[in-house]
Amino acid sequence: MASFTRALSSFFALLLLFLAFVTEARNLNKLGFVRTKGAHFVLNGSPFLFNGFNSYWLMHVAADPTQRYKVSEVFQEASAASLSVCRTWAFSDGGDTALQISPGVYDERVFQGLDFVISEAKKYGIRLILSFVNNYKDFGGRNQYAQWGRNAGIQINSDDDFYTHPVLKDYYKNHVKKVVTRVNTMTGIAYRDDTTIMAWELMNEPRCDADYSGKTVHGWVQEMASFVKSLDRKHLLEIGMEGFYGDSMPEKKQFNPGYQVGTDFISSNLITEIDFATIHAYTDQWLSGQSDDAQGVFMQRWMTSHWQDSRTILKKPLVLAEFGKSSKDPGYNQNVRDSFMSSVYRNVYNFAKAGGTMAGSLIWQLVAQDMSNFDDGYSIILAQNPSTAGLISGQSHAMTALAHLVNSPNVHHFSQSNGVPIHGHHPLGVGHHPLGVGHHRFGR
Repeated sequence: MASFTRALSSFFALLLLFLAFVTEARNLNKLGFVRTKGAHFVLNGSPFLFNGFNSYWLMHVAADPTQRYKVSEVFQEASAASLSVCRTWAFSDGGDTALQISPGVYDERVFQGLDFVISEAKKYGIRLILSFVNNYKDFGGRNQYAQWGRNAGIQINSDDDFYTHPVLKDYYKNHVKKVVTRVNTMTGIAYRDDTTIMAWELMNEPRCDADYSGKTVHGWVQEMASFVKSLDRKHLLEIGMEGFYGDSMPEKKQFNPGYQVGTDFISSNLITEIDFATIHAYTDQWLSGQSDDAQGVFMQRWMTSHWQDSRTILKKPLVLAEFGKSSKDPGYNQNVRDSFMSSVYRNVYNFAKAGGTMAGSLIWQLVAQDMSNFDDGYSIILAQNPSTAGLISGQSHAMTALAHLVNSPNVHHFSQSNGVPIHGHHPLGVGHHPLGVGHHRFGR
């Protein structure tokens, strides 16, 4: 009888272990889609705040199976630093290692590289923001679409026809549909059904020289946002804007770095189909030659203005989707970069704490070791930069802790302020470092 009892106990123990494994596997497969609730991101009903990074090169490198370990390396190190969101390209138009060789013609080998990126991100618990096209010539961009139009015998006046010519707009729509409806060859999950993808991005840094008011780009955003949502209503959608103000609120132009680029942060982000707003910030490029202090003052005003607008006018979440400090800047040293990042991270944290809306930031950019050909000056290898890695990890933990604080039963809402962030304690870079280690950027 005793042996029977022991056998029965062992059976039930194994059964419980099996059920726990199945439940855990099921939970991993049901991560849930990130959604918005007012000016906040939510995940499975709870506030979602994050720290993240850019690695534009992932698909490009993963197209060669022998180089995929670099993607895994970056995701592994990012995960160890508790980074939870990555922004990367879902485009490469014409040229070397093209995803889209010509309109509607794709290289399956490169597409499988993107399949790998998504499956590997899922493995490490990292969500992706995938961008559909570039404003710049790197990896094709608007310039390649215009050239394809010329090759087809169409009268194209400039790259800005990308926003208005029906043929070029159809090229773009076809690419969007190809990506959104793609079924991942590694997971069997259609991209539009994959919770690993946090959001789609219409374009990396749209700009328009033909119309500085922002109206031309605005019309394109409205049309393309509606198109994306017609294919996929599960995922969030953002534009990819840098944050430049346009003609809809002229009084806001004072916050621009002295010029416009043909976009309107306010009007375009008010479009219903756009779920959250983004800003980018490169003070070392935009205010080239000015002192670090002057750049710091601009950065503070830039972030504060967009945070206030997102809270009071847009009523949508805001993400600082690109920022960085180049090692190629005059007088650069590691302390300068770390000081800049620390200041930005503290602002992000304080804005998130003061009424929410600011949900996270994405540093530009993380690379793996032995990728010097991808170094644009802004590249960071976490394993080789322990002080920077410590800052990044500290911010990740600070944002996660803040999300848990907001979700506490004793805290019913974000701390409110009258347009000024609460400058409370920021647990930045404190504690054990999980890694255990003592204008035109390349590819953009």
